[in-house]
Amino acid sequence: MADMVVDPQIPPDDAQVLRQSRRVLVKMRQGWAPQSRRASPGASRGMVGILAGVVFFGLVLGLGAGVRGVVFMLLLFGLPLVIGLFARQDLSGEDEDDTERATYELLRWHEGRYVLLDDLDESARRLLARAQRAVATVTGSRVNAEGLLDDARNAVMLPAEEWEIARLLAKLSALRTKHRETVSRGLTPEVEAVAEPLARALDGSEDAVLARVEALERYAANVTEAERAYHAHEQIEELRGRLHQYEELVAETGADGFAVPELDRLAADADRLEQALRRSVSSAREAFRYLDPGAPKEVPGAPGEP
Repeated sequence: MADMVVDPQIPPDDAQVLRQSRRVLVKMRQGWAPQSRRASPGASRGMVGILAGVVFFGLVLGLGAGVRGVVFMLLLFGLPLVIGLFARQDLSGEDEDDTERATYELLRWHEGRYVLLDDLDESARRLLARAQRAVATVTGSRVNAEGLLDDARNAVMLPAEEWEIARLLAKLSALRTKHRETVSRGLTPEVEAVAEPLARALDGSEDAVLARVEALERYAANVTEAERAYHAHEQIEELRGRLHQYEELVAETGADGFAVPELDRLAADADRLEQALRRSVSSAREAFRYLDPGAPKEVPGAPGEP
């Protein structure tokens, strides 16, 4: 499972940086912030040392050539040497600082639109993992890749549903952690009378998120069934494609009486599998409509359905 869930509305390039920013985010939450750009004392001391070395080098080369010779040698050799050594000394450190600073600014800009796995308590992590497995089952299926499902809407709806579940679980985890800290210190009967309904509210919120996860899992289960039927349908079609070869062989060997019923059964199996595939895909589409916020909220397979 990824360390971070990101709002799918965030631009893809920003989202990619955010998903790789766990180290910087942890530092931020510990109070770290990038320093403003200025020369560090260590860099200044290094610069002084380099300049002293260059001056000495110029003096040695310029001996006997007078003041002009010394100045000329310093300009000719010293200035490029100072620039090169100083840039080489600080380049890697500045690059790293710039990367962290850019990540820091991006994390601040999109604050509230990402959820770190560390933000979730154990129960919430399990629910998120279930949701992500269901999403992966659908998006990784061949029936989705082949367009038998509504792959375009899946690409939009499923990441949005995963994000909404992660966002709600993060809020639930934070409030539940604070609630547990409060009640762990012991409660008077008066406070307990107030705390119990609040605990039930937390449980009810978790049940509501659980219902969303289970809806995803129903969709994934229907897709899995459609995937199985699709695979079987492909195999049957391969066999049907070679049917004339079987017929030719049994005719030549005189085994018609034995083979004809088996071949007829193969054709019947192919028809049944094709119907099963259509039903499976239809069931998956029904589950998708149940997940779609714009669709009627009618649970597939509910009592009273034909």
